[in-house]
Amino acid sequence: MTWKDDYAHRMMNTFGVPKVELVRGEGCTVFDSDGKRYLDFLAGIAVNSLGHNHPAVVGALTSQAHLLHVSNFFATEPQLALAERLLRITGAGDAGRVFFANSGTEAIEAAIKLARRTGRPRILSLQDSFHGRSLGALSITGKPALREPFEPLLPNVEHIDSTIEALTAAIGPDVAALIVEPIKGEAGVRELPAGYLEAARELTTQHGTLLILDEIQTGAGRTGNWFAFQESGIVPDAITLAKGMGGGVPIGALVTFGAASTLLQPGQHGTTFGGNPLVCAVSNAVLSQIEADSLVANAAQRGAEIRSELARIDSPLITELRGRGLLIGIGLAEPVAAQIVELALEHGLIVNAPNESTIRLAPPLIIGDEEIAEFIETFSAVLTAVASPAPTEAS
Repeated sequence: MTWKDDYAHRMMNTFGVPKVELVRGEGCTVFDSDGKRYLDFLAGIAVNSLGHNHPAVVGALTSQAHLLHVSNFFATEPQLALAERLLRITGAGDAGRVFFANSGTEAIEAAIKLARRTGRPRILSLQDSFHGRSLGALSITGKPALREPFEPLLPNVEHIDSTIEALTAAIGPDVAALIVEPIKGEAGVRELPAGYLEAARELTTQHGTLLILDEIQTGAGRTGNWFAFQESGIVPDAITLAKGMGGGVPIGALVTFGAASTLLQPGQHGTTFGGNPLVCAVSNAVLSQIEADSLVANAAQRGAEIRSELARIDSPLITELRGRGLLIGIGLAEPVAAQIVELALEHGLIVNAPNESTIRLAPPLIIGDEEIAEFIETFSAVLTAVASPAPTEAS
């Protein structure tokens, strides 16, 4: 029995059978069970900020082995240190508060309960958005194909166009929260319209509505700022975090700003594993290393370099480059994204397709010149092969 047979017989079929079994990683590369090397330009969907097997992550994992878990009955130093760090880098400051979860979707669940504590019935989110797959997170996800098999979901959730006009028409004094991603990753790495967050802040403040930003994919330095909202200059009421803040360990967080920090009271929310000392120690190490190595600035610089090199590729397939920093969407002229992903994997390159006409890049924040040059050479060859398929014997 091969590992694929083993997987098919023992794993629930929620993702399909993978094409590759990975056994180890080093920096921006990973290796499969046959010893083949792959350049990782996806980083576990924006999770592995420091790449694979980084000394800071390995050191934190081993040094925290003396105390792994205490639930929420006790305080631990890694938990408090991480909370202090998040309040500082988000700008939430002394008036802010942190709730630790195990994933992005759990952070979203906490955000939905925060919104419910306003006593208002309606929640607004955006069409084509993605916030997770648990029932609450799925309720605010703006993709009908994902929601419909599990309906009925939460009531009073409305998915509106990503325009200021649609928000203006929908918002009112009965809206608890507007929950949006600064960049819609699963929609094809699509930015909100210029001025949207500023207008959303003004309208939500006017109506007493919470503005909650889903920074699960865009946070922890990926877009060239610590958090994508910081480029707009606004202050939200809450943000949800996960992915890159853990560098590979499962962690999420809800960070509240100002008055929103007092909405949830003791006994109204919780989680057994959230904020355990092991994952908090690793997350502290990851965020500390991002600061020490100026990886937020590196994300901005390397992202610009990748876009510049992609723009030089003479391929009829590339129509548009989207996103910020090291979260990049490559728009395609034809629905061949899956074909590109598969052929890239055969060439030793890991990329991702959030839909049939977009390639998503989210490499580790430590990416450098050599990896970018290798990516461009391989990706260019893949595009050429897909645009000009080899003739069959029949033709």
